[in-house]
Amino acid sequence: MALIDATDLSRTFVVRRKDAGRRSLRRRREEVHAVHGVTFSVEPGEMVGYIGPNGAGKSTTIKMLTGILVPTGGRLTVAGVEPSRHRTELARRIGVVFGQRTTLWWDLPLRDSFELLQKIYAIEPARYRENLDAFVTLLELGDLLDTPVRQLSLGQRMRGDITAALLHDPEVLYLDEPTIGLDVVSKGRLREFLRTLNAERGTTLLLTTHDLQDIEALCDRVIVIDHGTLAYDGTLAGLHGRGGSMRTLVVDLVDEAPAISVPGASVRRVEGPRQWLSFPADASAAPVVAAVAASYAVADLSIQEPDIEDVIRELYSRS
Repeated sequence: MALIDATDLSRTFVVRRKDAGRRSLRRRREEVHAVHGVTFSVEPGEMVGYIGPNGAGKSTTIKMLTGILVPTGGRLTVAGVEPSRHRTELARRIGVVFGQRTTLWWDLPLRDSFELLQKIYAIEPARYRENLDAFVTLLELGDLLDTPVRQLSLGQRMRGDITAALLHDPEVLYLDEPTIGLDVVSKGRLREFLRTLNAERGTTLLLTTHDLQDIEALCDRVIVIDHGTLAYDGTLAGLHGRGGSMRTLVVDLVDEAPAISVPGASVRRVEGPRQWLSFPADASAAPVVAAVAASYAVADLSIQEPDIEDVIRELYSRS
């Protein structure tokens, strides 16, 4: 049985807007379809990216999956129950991490926050100690347990939030922008931990993010939502293929040179010794990089990923 099963899932908000140019205090009633007719399922142990531009309906979906919001249409079950009707029961089976807000107690040390959560979730003491020791080791939190949350850096707090969300052994972990604002080292450490968590414990992950590198590093499957409707459900390579998006190889040559010519890529721009080469986003960068390095004196290389909003925009324009 699917761990998450959504059929024709919808959520409508009623807003009242003032008519432009009118002096009347009365406002007109307007319905906003944040999520409309979305259908998907997630099997136990899957790692799924749930992506889309700002305002697409990602956070609204997560709130319905956790029971915070009640759907206005369709059917939704998580771990066999309706989230909005069984919030307390479901809370013991899910974990949630929001990148822009914390579930930890701001003025308490990490250790005290974790101990409070152990009481809230009624976690067996032996299991609590086992989980805490494992996550503290994997996320390198040992030196931070006695530090108040308000004194932690963003990356340290995020590691604390993820530990807090996993202490009670949830079946599914929802991650809403977990790497926002993190440096490269913190992002890499967090991604490695999530891969280990999925491989060793079979925890199901549903990840919303604007960072395609998070998706590429973690997820085998991508669900795209735009304007509240499902736009795509499949592999990341398939998404790039459908949208025709391009990656960019930025090459800094030792000296200025004519436009680089290598198979599988084309020069888009040249400024002095720096050149920008485009190649299909669903293709490997390795052959292009190898060909450039073999034929030219290269000082530096970097790869720019396509912006997810551009990918979706191109997907829609083609369809």
